[in-house]
Amino acid sequence: MSKVYADAIATTEASQDLTLGGSGDNVIVTAGATLKTNTVKDSGGNTLWTSDGSGNLSSVNAGLAGGNMVLLSTQTASNAASVSFTSGIDNTYRLYIFKFYDVNPATDNVQFQMTASVDGGSSYGVTATTTFFRAVLGENDSGASLAYITAADLAQSASAVPLTTNQGNAADENSAGEIHLFNPSSTTYVKHFYVRTGGMSYNNYSQDDFCAGYWNTTDDIDAIQFSFSSGNVDAVIKMYGLG
Repeated sequence: MSKVYADAIATTEASQDLTLGGSGDNVIVTAGATLKTNTVKDSGGNTLWTSDGSGNLSSVNAGLAGGNMVLLSTQTASNAASVSFTSGIDNTYRLYIFKFYDVNPATDNVQFQMTASVDGGSSYGVTATTTFFRAVLGENDSGASLAYITAADLAQSASAVPLTTNQGNAADENSAGEIHLFNPSSTTYVKHFYVRTGGMSYNNYSQDDFCAGYWNTTDDIDAIQFSFSSGNVDAVIKMYGLG
């Protein structure tokens, strides 16, 4: 077997294809070697996926998912004013799922919240209508209740959508949950979502929060921002695509 040693192999023109092997041949990348590329396409020129060079994928071909969730992006915030997803929300998927972990505020007794954008994150504040109810129980086994929380709902408001309220800032007062956002790239229908959050309140209550609603716009939503109503945020938030 012959070997060719070279630092780089390129075509004579940038627009030409570089073919390795022929029909029926196997092109082998030796174990231990790393094949680095940001965009992978099939033989028909269709993009299978694109990476930003840091492991975050976009333009993932839906045929690769096989009905499973695809992790598109991960954001880790440490004492940040907000966490924003400004890329990867497009017509590739009809369902986007955000999962958030270890969400903790710098300020006591605040709400974790989200806002949407139709201009790639240049501005936020899409009008929303939502409902909100909660089950709670205190650490001392008192105060159990299941109630609609009027103060946390929205009625045609451009304010941030509450995901959980009354959250404390102690080490054991974090929250976690997930958001399902449906067909955000539709230019025909409003954008529905629902949220399920478990958290610890500032006054030692376990909270099980339920929120659902819609952003009342037929423009495509292409960016989501998370923050607290006051103070900075620690959090890990992951965005997945499905369907």
